Amino acid sequence: MKKIIHCIRHGQSTFNALFEVTQADPLHFDAPLSALGHEQVRTTAPAVADTHYELVVTSPLTRALQTTLGLFGGHPQNPPILVEALHREHLANSCDVGRPPSVLARDFPELTFGHLDEVWWHNDGAPDERGIHVEPIAVVEERAHAFRAWLAARPERSIAVVGHGTFFFHLMGHRFANCEIVAFDL
Repeated sequence: MKKIIHCIRHGQSTFNALFEVTQADPLHFDAPLSALGHEQVRTTAPAVADTHYELVVTSPLTRALQTTLGLFGGHPQNPPILVEALHREHLANSCDVGRPPSVLARDFPELTFGHLDEVWWHNDGAPDERGIHVEPIAVVEERAHAFRAWLAARPERSIAVVGHGTFFFHLMGHRFANCEIVAFDL
């Protein structure tokens, strides 16, 4: 039986909303969903309601967690949700800097974060003028390759992956709109 994987980009974040206007990093660290992002999630939820997912895998960045809970928190089949940092966003801006598992657990008590490293986002090299450790593209491409192998090794046959536009581009070569759902063929 063929594995079905649906990749879903998070809804619009507060970072996305301001960056579209200013083209400058608004310094929204681990940016949450904007009001439009929450609406995009509400609008998208019916599109996944009739699909039986054996597993939902979400990035630990807040906008992905909010999207995941909005799409699958009330899903009829109540699929298990796994928080996985391997498919986090390419760290290039403030919104891509994560928060420690203990803080995430406080904000999202329905999810499990104890398996994550204290600093699970990219934190190598010298920080730039914003204090951000920008992740080299080669590192993102390595993570995309590793995530593809991770998905292939999973026993589940139907998986939803909630993540990020730039990472998905390196994984699939597709530029995602907010809350867009794309089938991924391993």
